[in-house]
Amino acid sequence: MQPISQPDPVRLEIFKNLYQFIAEQMGIVLQNTAASVNIKERLDFSCAIFDESGLLVANAPHIPVHLGSMSESVRSLINDKSNNIKLGNVYLSNNPYNGGTHLPDVTAITPVFLESGENNLSPMPNAQCPMPHAQCPMPIFYVASRGHQADIGGITPGSMPPHSTTVAEEGILFDNFLLVESGNFRETAVREILANHPYPARNPDQNIADFQAQIAANERGVQELRKMVEQYGLETVQAYMKFVQNNAEEAVRRAISVLKDGEFIYEMDSGAKIQVKVTINRENRSAIIDFTGTSAQLNSNFNAPKAVTQAAVLYVFRTLVDDNIPLNAGCLKPLEIIVPEGCMLNPTYPAAVVAGNVETSQTIVDALYGALSAIAASQGTMNNFTFGNQRYQYYETICGGSGAGANFHGTDAVHTHMTNSRLTDPEVLETRYPVLVESFSLRPDSGGKGKYSGGNGVIRRIKFLEPMTANILSNHRRVSPFGLNGGEPGKVGCNWIQRQDGTQEELDSTATVEMEVGDVFVIETPGGGGFGDS
Repeated sequence: MQPISQPDPVRLEIFKNLYQFIAEQMGIVLQNTAASVNIKERLDFSCAIFDESGLLVANAPHIPVHLGSMSESVRSLINDKSNNIKLGNVYLSNNPYNGGTHLPDVTAITPVFLESGENNLSPMPNAQCPMPHAQCPMPIFYVASRGHQADIGGITPGSMPPHSTTVAEEGILFDNFLLVESGNFRETAVREILANHPYPARNPDQNIADFQAQIAANERGVQELRKMVEQYGLETVQAYMKFVQNNAEEAVRRAISVLKDGEFIYEMDSGAKIQVKVTINRENRSAIIDFTGTSAQLNSNFNAPKAVTQAAVLYVFRTLVDDNIPLNAGCLKPLEIIVPEGCMLNPTYPAAVVAGNVETSQTIVDALYGALSAIAASQGTMNNFTFGNQRYQYYETICGGSGAGANFHGTDAVHTHMTNSRLTDPEVLETRYPVLVESFSLRPDSGGKGKYSGGNGVIRRIKFLEPMTANILSNHRRVSPFGLNGGEPGKVGCNWIQRQDGTQEELDSTATVEMEVGDVFVIETPGGGGFGDS
Protein backbone atom coordinates (compact mmCIF):
# COMPACT_ATOMS: atom_id res chain seq x y z
CA MET A 1 0.00 0.00 0.00
CA GLN A 2 1.30 3.43 -0.94
CA PRO A 3 1.81 5.84 2.00
CA ILE A 4 -0.74 8.67 2.23
CA SER A 5 1.07 11.76 0.99
CA GLN A 6 -1.79 14.27 0.75
CA PRO A 7 -4.81 14.69 3.04
CA ASP A 8 -8.33 14.42 1.77
CA PRO A 9 -10.06 17.65 2.94
CA VAL A 10 -13.16 15.82 4.16
CA ARG A 11 -11.16 13.24 6.08
CA LEU A 12 -8.93 15.97 7.52
CA GLU A 13 -12.00 17.63 9.02
CA ILE A 14 -13.26 14.29 10.32
CA PHE A 15 -9.98 13.41 12.04
CA LYS A 16 -9.50 16.91 13.42
CA ASN A 17 -12.87 16.62 15.15
CA LEU A 18 -12.34 12.99 16.15
CA TYR A 19 -9.14 13.77 18.04
CA GLN A 20 -10.77 16.68 19.85
CA PHE A 21 -13.86 14.58 20.59
CA ILE A 22 -11.71 11.93 22.28
CA ALA A 23 -10.07 14.57 24.49
CA GLU A 24 -13.51 15.92 25.38
CA GLN A 25 -14.67 12.42 26.33
CA MET A 26 -11.67 12.13 28.63
CA GLY A 27 -12.70 15.40 30.28
CA ILE A 28 -16.25 14.19 30.87
CA VAL A 29 -14.96 11.07 32.63
CA LEU A 30 -12.58 13.14 34.77
CA GLN A 31 -15.30 15.58 35.81
CA ASN A 32 -17.76 12.81 36.64
CA THR A 33 -15.34 10.69 38.68
CA ALA A 34 -13.20 13.29 40.50
CA ALA A 35 -13.69 13.88 44.23
CA SER A 36 -12.41 17.43 44.73
CA VAL A 37 -14.52 20.54 44.21
CA ASN A 38 -11.58 21.98 42.33
CA ILE A 39 -11.77 19.42 39.53
CA LYS A 40 -15.42 18.35 39.71
CA GLU A 41 -17.05 21.79 40.06
CA ARG A 42 -14.48 24.37 38.95
CA LEU A 43 -13.28 22.20 36.04
CA ASP A 44 -9.66 23.09 36.69
CA PHE A 45 -8.29 20.31 34.50
CA SER A 46 -7.24 19.57 30.94
CA CYS A 47 -7.06 16.50 28.70
CA ALA A 48 -5.10 16.00 25.50
CA ILE A 49 -3.69 13.51 22.97
CA PHE A 50 -0.05 13.35 21.89
CA ASP A 51 1.80 11.56 19.09
CA GLU A 52 4.48 8.91 19.58
CA SER A 53 7.10 11.67 20.06
CA GLY A 54 5.07 13.45 22.73
CA LEU A 55 3.97 16.32 20.48
CA LEU A 56 0.47 17.70 21.04
CA VAL A 57 -2.10 16.49 18.48
CA ALA A 58 -5.39 17.74 19.91
CA ASN A 59 -7.02 18.83 23.12
CA ALA A 60 -10.38 19.63 24.57
CA PRO A 61 -11.09 23.36 25.14
CA HIS A 62 -9.91 23.27 28.74
CA ILE A 63 -7.19 25.38 30.47
CA PRO A 64 -4.78 27.11 28.02
CA VAL A 65 -1.82 27.23 30.41
CA HIS A 66 -2.11 23.43 30.84
CA LEU A 67 -2.56 22.62 27.19
CA GLY A 68 0.39 24.55 25.84
CA SER A 69 2.77 23.04 28.38
CA MET A 70 1.69 19.39 28.77
CA SER A 71 3.70 18.29 25.75
CA GLU A 72 6.90 19.09 27.63
CA SER A 73 5.82 16.72 30.43
CA VAL A 74 5.11 13.90 27.96
CA ARG A 75 8.40 14.41 26.15
CA SER A 76 10.23 14.44 29.48
CA LEU A 77 8.69 11.04 30.26
CA ILE A 78 9.76 9.65 26.88
CA ASN A 79 13.34 10.91 27.35
CA ASP A 80 13.51 9.61 30.90
CA LYS A 81 11.76 6.24 30.63
CA SER A 82 11.74 5.35 26.94
CA ASN A 83 13.11 1.81 27.40
CA ASN A 84 10.74 1.00 30.27
CA ILE A 85 7.41 2.37 29.05
CA LYS A 86 5.06 -0.62 28.99
CA LEU A 87 1.44 -1.48 28.36
CA GLY A 88 -0.57 -1.00 31.56
CA ASN A 89 1.69 1.68 33.07
CA VAL A 90 0.59 5.20 34.04
CA TYR A 91 3.00 7.93 35.11
CA LEU A 92 2.55 10.99 37.33
CA SER A 93 4.41 14.28 36.99
CA ASN A 94 4.19 17.84 38.23
CA ASN A 95 7.87 18.85 38.04
CA PRO A 96 7.99 22.52 36.93
CA TYR A 97 11.50 21.91 35.60
CA ASN A 98 10.39 18.99 33.43
CA GLY A 99 7.37 20.40 31.64
CA GLY A 100 5.16 21.11 34.65
CA THR A 101 3.54 24.42 35.51
CA HIS A 102 3.30 24.54 39.30
CA LEU A 103 3.04 21.72 41.82
CA PRO A 104 -0.76 21.64 42.29
CA ASP A 105 -1.13 20.87 38.55
CA VAL A 106 -0.45 17.12 38.50
CA THR A 107 -0.35 15.28 35.17
CA ALA A 108 -1.21 11.60 34.66
CA ILE A 109 0.30 10.20 31.43
CA THR A 110 -0.75 6.91 29.83
CA PRO A 111 1.06 5.38 26.83
CA VAL A 112 -1.26 3.91 24.20
CA PHE A 113 -0.37 0.51 22.72
CA LEU A 114 -2.48 -1.65 20.46
CA GLU A 115 -3.41 -4.83 22.29
CA SER A 116 -2.88 -7.32 19.49
CA GLY A 117 -2.05 -7.75 15.85
CA GLU A 118 0.82 -6.67 13.64
CA ASN A 119 0.04 -2.98 14.19
CA ASN A 120 1.07 -3.34 17.83
CA LEU A 121 4.69 -3.20 16.68
CA SER A 122 5.79 0.35 16.05
CA PRO A 123 9.50 1.07 15.48
CA MET A 124 11.26 2.27 18.61
CA PRO A 125 12.99 5.64 18.07
CA ASN A 126 15.89 4.60 20.29
CA ALA A 127 18.94 2.63 19.27
CA GLN A 128 19.21 1.12 22.76
CA CYS A 129 16.34 -1.29 22.20
CA PRO A 130 17.78 -4.85 22.42
CA MET A 131 15.09 -6.39 20.18
CA PRO A 132 15.16 -6.44 16.38
CA HIS A 133 13.98 -3.04 15.13
CA ALA A 134 10.72 -4.25 13.61
CA GLN A 135 9.77 -6.22 16.74
CA CYS A 136 10.21 -3.54 19.40
CA PRO A 137 6.76 -2.46 20.62
CA MET A 138 6.42 1.22 21.41
CA PRO A 139 3.42 3.46 22.15
CA ILE A 140 1.59 4.80 19.13
CA PHE A 141 0.11 7.68 21.14
CA TYR A 142 0.13 9.13 24.63
CA VAL A 143 -2.89 10.53 26.46
CA ALA A 144 -2.62 12.82 29.45
CA SER A 145 -4.83 14.61 31.94
CA ARG A 146 -3.69 17.46 34.16
CA GLY A 147 -5.74 18.35 37.25
CA HIS A 148 -5.21 21.09 39.82
CA GLN A 149 -5.07 19.37 43.21
CA ALA A 150 -6.86 21.22 46.01
CA ASP A 151 -3.79 20.57 48.17
CA ILE A 152 -0.47 18.93 47.40
CA GLY A 153 1.32 19.98 50.60
CA GLY A 154 3.42 23.10 51.09
CA ILE A 155 3.55 25.79 53.74
CA THR A 156 -0.10 26.90 53.41
CA PRO A 157 -3.38 25.01 52.92
CA GLY A 158 -4.29 24.88 49.23
CA SER A 159 -0.64 24.75 48.08
CA MET A 160 -0.66 28.30 46.68
CA PRO A 161 1.56 30.05 49.26
CA PRO A 162 1.89 33.78 48.54
CA HIS A 163 5.39 34.05 49.98
CA SER A 164 7.22 30.83 49.06
CA THR A 165 10.85 31.24 48.02
CA THR A 166 11.69 27.65 46.98
CA VAL A 167 9.68 25.02 45.16
CA ALA A 168 9.89 22.69 48.19
CA GLU A 169 7.74 25.15 50.17
CA GLU A 170 5.01 24.81 47.55
CA GLY A 171 4.37 21.10 47.99
CA ILE A 172 5.32 17.62 46.84
CA LEU A 173 7.11 17.06 43.56
CA PHE A 174 6.44 14.01 41.36
CA ASP A 175 8.91 13.45 38.53
CA ASN A 176 7.73 10.74 36.11
CA PHE A 177 6.57 8.64 39.06
CA LEU A 178 5.19 5.19 38.20
CA LEU A 179 1.58 5.50 39.41
CA VAL A 180 0.21 2.31 37.82
CA GLU A 181 2.45 -0.65 37.05
CA SER A 182 1.12 -3.33 34.69
CA GLY A 183 -2.44 -2.35 35.59
CA ASN A 184 -1.84 -2.24 39.37
CA PHE A 185 -2.39 1.06 41.19
CA ARG A 186 0.59 1.71 43.50
CA GLU A 187 -1.41 3.27 46.34
CA THR A 188 1.06 2.47 49.12
CA ALA A 189 3.95 4.10 47.25
CA VAL A 190 1.84 7.18 46.43
CA ARG A 191 0.72 7.60 50.03
CA GLU A 192 4.31 7.34 51.22
CA ILE A 193 5.37 10.20 48.95
CA LEU A 194 2.36 12.34 49.95
CA ALA A 195 3.22 11.86 53.64
CA ASN A 196 7.03 11.82 53.52
CA HIS A 197 7.73 15.52 52.98
CA PRO A 198 8.61 18.50 55.23
CA TYR A 199 5.21 19.95 54.24
CA PRO A 200 3.03 16.86 53.55
CA ALA A 201 -0.29 16.73 51.74
CA ARG A 202 -3.21 17.55 54.05
CA ASN A 203 -5.82 15.34 52.39
CA PRO A 204 -4.13 12.32 50.76
CA ASP A 205 -7.46 10.48 50.39
CA GLN A 206 -8.68 13.24 48.08
CA ASN A 207 -5.39 13.24 46.16
CA ILE A 208 -5.71 9.49 45.64
CA ALA A 209 -9.32 9.79 44.48
CA ASP A 210 -8.45 12.50 41.95
CA PHE A 211 -5.43 10.54 40.67
CA GLN A 212 -7.72 7.56 40.10
CA ALA A 213 -10.15 9.80 38.22
CA GLN A 214 -7.30 10.92 35.97
CA ILE A 215 -6.35 7.29 35.34
CA ALA A 216 -9.96 6.59 34.35
CA ALA A 217 -10.04 9.61 32.05
CA ASN A 218 -6.86 8.47 30.33
CA GLU A 219 -8.27 4.97 29.93
CA ARG A 220 -11.24 6.41 28.06
CA GLY A 221 -8.78 8.09 25.71
CA VAL A 222 -6.91 4.81 25.20
CA GLN A 223 -10.13 2.95 24.37
CA GLU A 224 -11.34 5.60 21.93
CA LEU A 225 -8.00 5.77 20.13
CA ARG A 226 -7.97 1.99 19.75
CA LYS A 227 -11.47 2.16 18.26
CA MET A 228 -10.27 4.78 15.80
CA VAL A 229 -7.34 2.60 14.73
CA GLU A 230 -9.62 -0.43 14.42
CA GLN A 231 -12.00 1.51 12.16
CA TYR A 232 -9.52 3.38 9.95
CA GLY A 233 -6.23 1.47 10.28
CA LEU A 234 -3.05 2.58 12.01
CA GLU A 235 -1.40 4.01 8.88
CA THR A 236 -4.35 6.28 8.13
CA VAL A 237 -4.74 7.41 11.74
CA GLN A 238 -1.07 8.29 12.09
CA ALA A 239 -0.96 9.99 8.69
CA TYR A 240 -3.90 12.24 9.54
CA MET A 241 -2.40 12.96 12.94
CA LYS A 242 0.50 14.59 11.07
CA PHE A 243 -1.88 16.28 8.62
CA VAL A 244 -3.83 17.85 11.50
CA GLN A 245 -0.58 19.25 12.91
CA ASN A 246 0.49 20.48 9.45
CA ASN A 247 -2.88 22.15 8.97
CA ALA A 248 -2.46 24.05 12.24
CA GLU A 249 1.04 25.11 11.22
CA GLU A 250 -0.22 26.53 7.92
CA ALA A 251 -3.05 28.40 9.68
CA VAL A 252 -0.57 30.06 12.07
CA ARG A 253 1.73 30.97 9.17
CA ARG A 254 -1.19 32.69 7.43
CA ALA A 255 -1.94 34.64 10.60
CA ILE A 256 1.71 35.66 10.98
CA SER A 257 1.88 36.96 7.41
CA VAL A 258 -0.30 39.99 8.25
CA LEU A 259 1.44 40.90 11.54
CA LYS A 260 3.98 43.68 12.09
CA ASP A 261 7.13 43.82 14.21
CA GLY A 262 6.64 45.15 17.71
CA GLU A 263 7.96 45.23 21.24
CA PHE A 264 6.55 45.86 24.68
CA ILE A 265 7.65 46.16 28.31
CA TYR A 266 5.10 45.36 30.98
CA GLU A 267 5.70 45.88 34.70
CA MET A 268 4.17 43.76 37.43
CA ASP A 269 3.18 44.93 40.91
CA SER A 270 6.50 43.68 42.33
CA GLY A 271 8.52 45.84 39.94
CA ALA A 272 9.58 42.84 37.84
CA LYS A 273 9.13 43.37 34.12
CA ILE A 274 8.38 41.27 31.07
CA GLN A 275 10.17 42.52 27.95
CA VAL A 276 9.31 41.01 24.57
CA LYS A 277 10.25 41.76 20.97
CA VAL A 278 8.37 40.16 18.08
CA THR A 279 10.13 40.06 14.70
CA ILE A 280 8.13 38.91 11.67
CA ASN A 281 9.76 37.22 8.67
CA ARG A 282 7.24 37.71 5.85
CA GLU A 283 9.24 35.64 3.38
CA ASN A 284 8.83 32.36 5.27
CA ARG A 285 5.87 33.52 7.40
CA SER A 286 7.59 32.91 10.73
CA ALA A 287 8.16 34.92 13.89
CA ILE A 288 10.87 35.32 16.49
CA ILE A 289 9.59 36.02 20.01
CA ASP A 290 12.51 37.27 22.08
CA PHE A 291 12.18 37.82 25.84
CA THR A 292 15.74 39.16 26.28
CA GLY A 293 15.68 42.02 28.79
CA THR A 294 13.09 40.38 31.05
CA SER A 295 13.84 40.54 34.78
CA ALA A 296 16.22 37.97 36.24
CA GLN A 297 14.96 35.04 38.29
CA LEU A 298 13.08 36.34 41.32
CA ASN A 299 13.29 35.54 45.02
CA SER A 300 9.47 35.45 45.01
CA ASN A 301 7.28 32.74 43.44
CA PHE A 302 6.39 34.74 40.30
CA ASN A 303 8.95 32.83 38.22
CA ALA A 304 7.28 31.09 35.26
CA PRO A 305 8.76 27.75 34.12
CA LYS A 306 9.81 27.74 30.49
CA ALA A 307 6.89 25.42 29.63
CA VAL A 308 4.48 28.09 30.93
CA THR A 309 6.18 30.75 28.81
CA GLN A 310 5.82 28.50 25.76
CA ALA A 311 2.16 27.89 26.61
CA ALA A 312 1.48 31.64 26.74
CA VAL A 313 3.13 32.22 23.35
CA LEU A 314 1.27 29.28 21.83
CA TYR A 315 -2.04 30.58 23.19
CA VAL A 316 -1.55 34.09 21.75
CA PHE A 317 -0.69 32.91 18.25
CA ARG A 318 -3.50 30.36 18.28
CA THR A 319 -5.99 33.14 19.10
CA LEU A 320 -4.80 35.13 16.09
CA VAL A 321 -5.99 32.33 13.79
CA ASP A 322 -9.56 32.70 12.47
CA ASP A 323 -9.80 29.07 11.39
CA ASN A 324 -11.27 26.40 13.66
CA ILE A 325 -8.09 24.43 14.34
CA PRO A 326 -7.05 22.49 17.43
CA LEU A 327 -4.23 23.93 19.49
CA ASN A 328 -1.35 21.55 18.76
CA ALA A 329 2.37 21.24 18.11
CA GLY A 330 1.97 22.50 14.55
CA CYS A 331 1.13 25.95 15.91
CA LEU A 332 4.66 26.17 17.37
CA LYS A 333 6.60 25.30 14.20
CA PRO A 334 6.58 28.84 12.72
CA LEU A 335 7.71 30.32 16.06
CA GLU A 336 11.22 30.71 17.45
CA ILE A 337 11.01 31.49 21.16
CA ILE A 338 14.07 32.98 22.87
CA VAL A 339 13.99 32.91 26.67
CA PRO A 340 17.34 33.52 28.40
CA GLU A 341 18.10 30.90 31.03
CA GLY A 342 18.00 32.27 34.55
CA CYS A 343 15.42 34.96 33.83
CA MET A 344 12.00 34.92 35.51
CA LEU A 345 10.51 33.17 32.45
CA ASN A 346 13.09 30.36 32.45
CA PRO A 347 14.17 29.92 36.08
CA THR A 348 16.54 27.30 37.43
CA TYR A 349 15.80 24.85 40.25
CA PRO A 350 14.86 25.34 43.09
CA ALA A 351 13.18 28.67 42.30
CA ALA A 352 9.59 29.05 43.56
CA VAL A 353 7.08 29.06 40.70
CA VAL A 354 3.53 28.78 42.03
CA ALA A 355 2.51 32.30 40.90
CA GLY A 356 4.42 32.08 37.63
CA ASN A 357 1.84 29.67 36.26
CA VAL A 358 -1.22 31.70 37.26
CA GLU A 359 -0.02 35.32 37.31
CA THR A 360 3.11 35.75 35.22
CA SER A 361 1.55 33.73 32.40
CA GLN A 362 -1.19 36.37 32.18
CA THR A 363 1.41 39.16 32.01
CA ILE A 364 3.25 37.36 29.18
CA VAL A 365 0.01 37.13 27.18
CA ASP A 366 -0.85 40.80 27.64
CA ALA A 367 2.73 41.87 26.83
CA LEU A 368 2.55 39.90 23.56
CA TYR A 369 -0.80 41.42 22.64
CA GLY A 370 0.68 44.83 23.45
CA ALA A 371 3.70 44.19 21.20
CA LEU A 372 1.35 43.18 18.39
CA SER A 373 -1.02 46.13 19.11
CA ALA A 374 -3.83 43.60 19.09
CA ILE A 375 -5.81 43.84 22.35
CA ALA A 376 -5.69 46.04 25.45
CA ALA A 377 -4.71 44.33 28.68
CA SER A 378 -7.16 42.05 30.45
CA GLN A 379 -7.43 42.06 34.22
CA GLY A 380 -4.06 40.28 33.97
CA THR A 381 -4.49 38.10 37.05
CA MET A 382 -6.32 34.99 38.17
CA ASN A 383 -6.95 36.43 41.67
CA ASN A 384 -5.95 33.15 43.30
CA PHE A 385 -7.82 32.75 46.57
CA THR A 386 -7.14 29.82 48.90
CA PHE A 387 -8.26 29.03 52.40
CA GLY A 388 -8.19 26.07 54.71
CA ASN A 389 -6.77 24.19 57.67
CA GLN A 390 -5.94 20.53 58.31
CA ARG A 391 -9.57 19.57 57.61
CA TYR A 392 -10.53 21.82 54.68
CA GLN A 393 -8.59 23.07 51.66
CA TYR A 394 -10.11 25.20 48.91
CA TYR A 395 -8.84 27.11 45.87
CA GLU A 396 -10.55 29.33 43.35
CA THR A 397 -9.68 31.83 40.66
CA ILE A 398 -11.91 34.89 40.29
CA CYS A 399 -13.05 36.57 37.10
CA GLY A 400 -12.51 40.19 36.06
CA GLY A 401 -12.64 42.43 33.00
CA SER A 402 -11.22 41.53 29.60
CA GLY A 403 -9.47 44.05 27.35
CA ALA A 404 -11.08 45.83 24.42
CA GLY A 405 -9.89 45.49 20.82
CA ALA A 406 -10.04 47.34 17.50
CA ASN A 407 -13.72 46.53 16.94
CA PHE A 408 -15.08 45.13 20.20
CA HIS A 409 -15.67 46.04 23.82
CA GLY A 410 -14.17 44.03 26.67
CA THR A 411 -16.35 41.61 28.60
CA ASP A 412 -17.45 41.99 32.22
CA ALA A 413 -16.74 39.31 34.82
CA VAL A 414 -14.95 36.69 32.72
CA HIS A 415 -11.98 34.40 33.21
CA THR A 416 -9.41 35.62 30.70
CA HIS A 417 -6.62 34.11 28.63
CA MET A 418 -4.59 31.46 30.45
CA THR A 419 -7.42 30.33 32.72
CA ASN A 420 -10.69 28.84 31.60
CA SER A 421 -12.11 27.50 34.84
CA ARG A 422 -15.35 28.45 36.51
CA LEU A 423 -16.33 29.38 40.05
CA THR A 424 -17.85 26.85 42.40
CA ASP A 425 -21.61 27.25 42.72
CA PRO A 426 -22.42 29.02 46.03
CA GLU A 427 -24.64 26.12 47.10
CA VAL A 428 -21.80 23.63 46.65
CA LEU A 429 -19.20 25.91 48.24
CA GLU A 430 -21.35 26.60 51.30
CA THR A 431 -22.28 22.92 51.67
CA ARG A 432 -18.70 21.65 51.49
CA TYR A 433 -16.97 24.43 53.47
CA PRO A 434 -17.76 26.57 56.55
CA VAL A 435 -18.03 29.83 54.61
CA LEU A 436 -20.79 32.08 53.29
CA VAL A 437 -20.75 33.87 49.92
CA GLU A 438 -21.97 37.16 51.34
CA SER A 439 -22.13 38.84 47.93
CA PHE A 440 -20.77 38.53 44.40
CA SER A 441 -21.36 41.48 42.08
CA LEU A 442 -20.01 43.51 39.18
CA ARG A 443 -17.57 46.30 40.00
CA PRO A 444 -19.00 49.35 38.17
CA ASP A 445 -16.71 51.63 36.12
CA SER A 446 -13.63 49.45 36.64
CA GLY A 447 -13.11 48.91 32.89
CA GLY A 448 -11.00 51.45 30.99
CA LYS A 449 -12.92 53.91 28.79
CA GLY A 450 -12.27 54.31 25.09
CA LYS A 451 -13.88 54.02 21.69
CA TYR A 452 -14.24 50.44 22.86
CA SER A 453 -14.33 50.06 26.64
CA GLY A 454 -12.69 47.41 28.76
CA GLY A 455 -14.81 44.96 30.74
CA ASN A 456 -15.64 45.45 34.41
CA GLY A 457 -14.21 43.43 37.26
CA VAL A 458 -16.19 41.96 40.17
CA ILE A 459 -16.47 42.26 43.95
CA ARG A 460 -16.47 38.99 45.88
CA ARG A 461 -17.11 38.83 49.63
CA ILE A 462 -16.56 35.56 51.54
CA LYS A 463 -17.55 35.34 55.23
CA PHE A 464 -15.80 32.75 57.39
CA LEU A 465 -17.80 30.60 59.83
CA GLU A 466 -14.74 28.86 61.31
CA PRO A 467 -11.17 30.03 61.94
CA MET A 468 -8.98 29.35 58.89
CA THR A 469 -5.88 30.55 57.07
CA ALA A 470 -6.67 32.50 53.89
CA ASN A 471 -4.27 33.46 51.10
CA ILE A 472 -4.49 35.80 48.14
CA LEU A 473 -2.05 35.64 45.23
CA SER A 474 -2.81 38.35 42.68
CA ASN A 475 -1.44 41.13 40.48
CA HIS A 476 -2.58 44.52 39.17
CA ARG A 477 -3.18 45.95 42.64
CA ARG A 478 -0.56 48.64 41.90
CA VAL A 479 -0.03 48.64 38.12
CA SER A 480 -3.13 49.25 35.96
CA PRO A 481 -4.02 46.98 33.03
CA PHE A 482 -2.99 49.08 30.01
CA GLY A 483 -5.21 50.58 27.33
CA LEU A 484 -4.19 50.76 23.67
CA ASN A 485 -4.38 53.45 20.95
CA GLY A 486 -5.57 56.12 23.38
CA GLY A 487 -7.83 53.87 25.44
CA GLU A 488 -7.76 54.32 29.21
CA PRO A 489 -6.28 51.70 31.54
CA GLY A 490 -8.49 49.44 33.63
CA LYS A 491 -8.87 50.11 37.35
CA VAL A 492 -6.51 48.21 39.64
CA GLY A 493 -7.94 45.58 41.96
CA CYS A 494 -7.76 45.55 45.75
CA ASN A 495 -7.85 43.00 48.57
CA TRP A 496 -9.00 43.72 52.10
CA ILE A 497 -10.45 42.20 55.26
CA GLN A 498 -13.54 43.39 57.09
CA ARG A 499 -13.19 42.12 60.63
CA GLN A 500 -16.21 41.20 62.70
CA ASP A 501 -15.65 44.27 64.92
CA GLY A 502 -15.96 46.56 61.87
CA THR A 503 -12.29 47.35 61.38
CA GLN A 504 -10.73 47.05 57.93
CA GLU A 505 -7.29 45.73 56.93
CA GLU A 506 -5.84 46.58 53.52
CA LEU A 507 -3.82 43.77 51.93
CA ASP A 508 -1.08 43.72 49.30
CA SER A 509 -1.20 41.83 46.01
CA THR A 510 -0.02 38.75 47.92
CA ALA A 511 -0.97 38.07 51.52
CA THR A 512 -1.60 35.37 54.12
CA VAL A 513 -4.06 36.17 56.92
CA GLU A 514 -5.76 34.37 59.78
CA MET A 515 -9.54 34.59 59.49
CA GLU A 516 -11.78 34.35 62.56
CA VAL A 517 -15.50 33.60 62.77
CA GLY A 518 -17.47 36.46 61.22
CA ASP A 519 -14.53 37.99 59.31
CA VAL A 520 -15.11 38.80 55.61
CA PHE A 521 -12.44 38.52 52.91
CA VAL A 522 -13.14 41.03 50.11
CA ILE A 523 -11.58 40.76 46.64
CA GLU A 524 -12.18 43.50 44.05
CA THR A 525 -10.81 42.39 40.70
CA PRO A 526 -9.32 44.66 38.01
CA GLY A 527 -11.06 45.86 34.86
CA GLY A 528 -9.75 45.48 31.34
CA GLY A 529 -8.10 48.25 29.36
CA GLY A 530 -9.93 50.36 26.76
CA PHE A 531 -9.04 50.62 23.05
CA GLY A 532 -9.00 53.83 21.00
CA ASP A 533 -9.90 57.43 21.84
CA SER A 534 -13.46 57.82 23.08
